[in-house]
Amino acid sequence: MVTEFAQIEVKPGMESAFIAGAAKSRSLFLAAEGCFGMGVQRSVEEPHKFLLMAQWESVDDHMVTFRESPAFQEWRDNVGHCFAAPPVVWHGQTVI
Repeated sequence: MVTEFAQIEVKPGMESAFIAGAAKSRSLFLAAEGCFGMGVQRSVEEPHKFLLMAQWESVDDHMVTFRESPAFQEWRDNVGHCFAAPPVVWHGQTVI
């Protein structure tokens, strides 16, 4: 199991639109092959910064299966217009 971490910076004033789009998209992640969960955290100090975390069976389930699916395009349609910059994405595994 791996966790996707996507650091997302949102355009000023678009925070509520991003949150609504992410909430609308949650079911897309949860229905995706190999996805076991998805959530979004918001920075207290910098409220235009968010961290999406999704749990995947494998990196390929995220980077190939999901990213090449219509669900990924729908996710981007729901939130992409809010991005101030491309998200910074990496994958991690629990070690402790």
